[in-house]
Amino acid sequence: MMESDEPSAHGNVPQYSVSEISGAIKRTLESGFGRVRVRGEVTELKRYASGHVYLSLKDEGGKIAGVIWRGSVSRLGMAPENGNEVIATGRVSAYGERSSYQLIIDRMEFAGEGALLANIERLRRRLLDEGLFAPERKKPIPFLPMLVGVITSRSGAVLHDIRTTIARRFPRDVLLWPVPVQGEGAAARIAAAIEGMSVRQPRRPDVLIVARGGGSLEDLMAFNDERVLHAVATCPIPVISAVGHETDTTLIDLVSDRRAPTPTAAAEMAVPLRSELVADLAHRNARLTGALIRIMQTDRARLEQAAARLPDLPALLDSARMRLEDRSQRLDLALPSFVMRARSRLDAPGRQLPSPELLIGRSRARLQALPLPAPDVLMARARARLTSPAAHLPPPDLMLERARRDMNAASAALDMAWQRGIQNFQLRIERQRLSPEVLKSTIRLQRARLDGLGSHLEAVSPLAILSRGYALVQDSRGRPVTSAQAQPANGRVVLSFADGERGAKLDTLSSQGDLGL
Repeated sequence: MMESDEPSAHGNVPQYSVSEISGAIKRTLESGFGRVRVRGEVTELKRYASGHVYLSLKDEGGKIAGVIWRGSVSRLGMAPENGNEVIATGRVSAYGERSSYQLIIDRMEFAGEGALLANIERLRRRLLDEGLFAPERKKPIPFLPMLVGVITSRSGAVLHDIRTTIARRFPRDVLLWPVPVQGEGAAARIAAAIEGMSVRQPRRPDVLIVARGGGSLEDLMAFNDERVLHAVATCPIPVISAVGHETDTTLIDLVSDRRAPTPTAAAEMAVPLRSELVADLAHRNARLTGALIRIMQTDRARLEQAAARLPDLPALLDSARMRLEDRSQRLDLALPSFVMRARSRLDAPGRQLPSPELLIGRSRARLQALPLPAPDVLMARARARLTSPAAHLPPPDLMLERARRDMNAASAALDMAWQRGIQNFQLRIERQRLSPEVLKSTIRLQRARLDGLGSHLEAVSPLAILSRGYALVQDSRGRPVTSAQAQPANGRVVLSFADGERGAKLDTLSSQGDLGL
């Protein structure tokens, strides 16, 4: 404190400069209120881009400004909001340029359980409006997980209880992500652990347990933090919450897929009891075996009833065998008589047909009965044809040979046609059992065909050629004479006519065509 050099007109009242009095006030405040805890309601909260937070604390009788520097925001222990009743810890400092004082805050906590519960209730209502507590968002817990994830403190009885319970019920692998479960930064670490478990590769837990032991409301506030609640809501792994004792309730219990009253109960929810599974399998096996036995007994009884209603199979076979033997004997007796009757029906039309020799004889007789011209007429006709310039007849022996071949061929064709006709006629009788009218028509058709073959045979017969005025000239040995130079004058020859043979002597002709004497 400094006095002025000049004497004061107002006695001994000291005189200060503005800076001096501001500094004095600041030193007095900082020395008199070195570190204080101030309780009040947060108001006029502002967060700046620099990271500093400015606010005011008020109660019924006053208001004090406060500031939270950027370095202290992360270590504050909570996120202040307007309307929160808090207890701020810090130091009082003055700001001389504005003639104001403020509370520099480095720690903050909710003021009493009432304030904490009010803040939790406001957050609960907001999350309820967002739909984070909806039942349709709950994911089912897997029946038998392969890997169980646990988020809790490394120390303490919670992890031991979970491990021993899982080993006792059904041994499974346990993956621990250790986190602080209370205090400054616990909420951020818990939210980061939940998100890390969701993206862990290559093995991701099938179910996740978030647990801690009991404690006061302030100790459990990390599990009422909005960051933790959103991490649980967006986690793709089913989450079981086991925070505090059975009477403790936190907002994570409402967001998680299942709530367990204790960490031990959470482990029991995560894995089934192996002995119960074995007993259930044995019970189901016994029921299945009994059901199969009853089904088999029922089916066997039905089969026996059906078999009792069936006829005696050996008796049926014996009756069928007797009927077969009887039919066989009757068939053996009936078949010969049937064949004999068919043969007699087949032979009856054949006996009525004339024989081929008779038909050929009749044809030959008709040929011989034909009227022939006088021999001199035949000779004159033959001489005229022979002397005719247009006559180019083949030798008589060649004509006779051709006629003989044609006659043989016609005879063979006639025999084959006769045999074929008889066979076809017999087959038709066997297959169709011809009526008398059909039989007579068939006989007439066969006779017409036979007459046609006879006419063809007569046309190619050598006798027919001879009957047209030709004669066959042979020497005394029966060889055909085909040339005038083949026999000398006065040679003896045999002339074959249509009605017989005559001997002759060869003479020479004069220039006038008369015989030379």
